[in-house]
Amino acid sequence: MNKELIVVVGPTAIGKTQLAIDLAQHFDTSIISADSRQFYKEMTIGTAVPSKKELATVPHFCVQHKSILDQYTVRDFENEALLLIDQIFQKSNKAILVGGSGLYAKAVVEGLDDIPDIKPSIREELNKKLEINGLSSLVNQLRETDPAIITSIDLQNPRRVIRALEVVMSTGQSLLTFQKNQKEKRPFLVKTIGLTTDRNNLYERIERRVDLMIANGLVEEVEGLFEHQHLNALQTVGYREIFDFIKGAENLENAILKIKQNSRRFAKRQLTFFNNQMQVEWHDCSTPVEKIIETL
Repeated sequence: MNKELIVVVGPTAIGKTQLAIDLAQHFDTSIISADSRQFYKEMTIGTAVPSKKELATVPHFCVQHKSILDQYTVRDFENEALLLIDQIFQKSNKAILVGGSGLYAKAVVEGLDDIPDIKPSIREELNKKLEINGLSSLVNQLRETDPAIITSIDLQNPRRVIRALEVVMSTGQSLLTFQKNQKEKRPFLVKTIGLTTDRNNLYERIERRVDLMIANGLVEEVEGLFEHQHLNALQTVGYREIFDFIKGAENLENAILKIKQNSRRFAKRQLTFFNNQMQVEWHDCSTPVEKIIETL
């Protein structure tokens, strides 16, 4: 147990990428991304994938290594990440896991609920219903089929709603019945550190990032993915809003405002998850990296 996984979490646009790189350089180790939006090679601008320069600084894994056409689950990521951690530990006593996707980070640290595999046809059906009828239709369906789950998930997140629906449609049981209380025992230590800041500063950082994404060509990136808009990987902030613009449901100015608004909401949900679901040692994002290293 002299091996340690350092997990870096926090809300979107807070500076996790740079901190992870600084830590990896200091400890001479590698980084595994736990950002589920950065797994896909077709999505770059809207997911704030690390730059080529950043990726070349230290070894990175699980960054744009999948296609949006691939089926890639949290369970798949958990298994892949554990194998990568074992490989990294062959050369170093520490490994870095970084990302804002709380469920993915928690799966690596604690293990995943034992949920049966879902038929791809059910997910496709639900994604098409989302595209045609909107999120509210799926939420109403979930209220009828699994009312117990309603207070336990984020009803503004299409992926979470679809996940709950596909489980109850496939198994006839609520997602809640598969959640376990016992954590998996990992053969390494875990230290989870989080970056945070005051609300106004966080919102300013988010707005600057969205403006930069637009300037870097987010609209053009999403236009190139329009025919795949029904895919699960694309049901995410920054892509849904531009799809609406392309379809003529919004003008570009309103679409950008909605991206900023939904990104702020997403950041709040991230902080709620990390505070409630994981044991995090929080640091202000302005804290010098040397001070954070001291705590490690």
